[in-house]
Amino acid sequence: MKNIEVITDSGHVDTILSIAEQYKAKDCWHYSIAEDDRYLIRMIVTKDSVQAALDAIQKTIASSEVSRVVVMPIEATIPKLENSEKSSSKSSASREELYQSIERNAQLDFNYMLLVVLSTIVATVGMLEGSVAVVIGAMVIAPLLGPNIALTFSTVLGDSKLMLQAFITLLMGTLLALAVSFFLSWVYLTQEYNQELLSRTHVNYSSVIMALASGAAAALSMTTGLSSVLVGVMVAVAILPPTCVLGLMLGYQQLQLAFDAFMLLAINVVCINLSGIVTFLSKGIRPRTSGDKRKAKKVATFYILIWCLLLAILLIMLVN
Repeated sequence: MKNIEVITDSGHVDTILSIAEQYKAKDCWHYSIAEDDRYLIRMIVTKDSVQAALDAIQKTIASSEVSRVVVMPIEATIPKLENSEKSSSKSSASREELYQSIERNAQLDFNYMLLVVLSTIVATVGMLEGSVAVVIGAMVIAPLLGPNIALTFSTVLGDSKLMLQAFITLLMGTLLALAVSFFLSWVYLTQEYNQELLSRTHVNYSSVIMALASGAAAALSMTTGLSSVLVGVMVAVAILPPTCVLGLMLGYQQLQLAFDAFMLLAINVVCINLSGIVTFLSKGIRPRTSGDKRKAKKVATFYILIWCLLLAILLIMLVN
């Protein structure tokens, strides 16, 4: 259930109330909140109907400069609402809720860069020491889920601004991880490569399956409102360790092993984005207006083809 609050002028009240009735709001009430003829309308809407109701409300108040919509989750009601929720294949979070959360996690700021540096140091040292537990611990603090999800989400919406922001954040994080691990190769002078390092230079079809599952799970965790912490670990495992090994092998001048690590990294990034886009589309994530929907469909189709082409090229290189 979601609580939708609409602040608007008196001229839109009747239309908003009819929208609440149309989408079978469980409760709806309104009252005047100011002397300037503004009203507050509250309605409780099921998760299956919240996106359609929000779209209708936005269309109604589009020309109003004093209107605002606030969406809040409802953890529980007393007494319990009968038949309040039913299972659905649609996203349980609205497009607007997802956008604000995803955009916030795709910011390129000091905290993001610091977490990349720290997680890279911990992951690299863990692999050099052959400690699986340390590597997993590094994945917990690695902030790589945010930009990856933002890239796939913006593709589905055809949002070029968010897409560019997510791409730059992901690219800068990857380059920073590469630079840190390259520097650590000068600190840890070793020619003995343990299984933790070598496993990130072995590329096979199971790597493709794992990366596809990671991208799908990441998108699914966002749309269903489930915790994304463990999924973030899964995404980080697919991206950060191969990047660290790539930097180390470049520092050790092991070009073949560096190329193998790069192949694993490239396949993981392609698969995560491909499956993430498909998952968002399957959960019904679309822009609001028909014009934006047509644009987003073209953008999503184009990038799905691009990711599929890149994956095919990488798999051909893998076979050869």
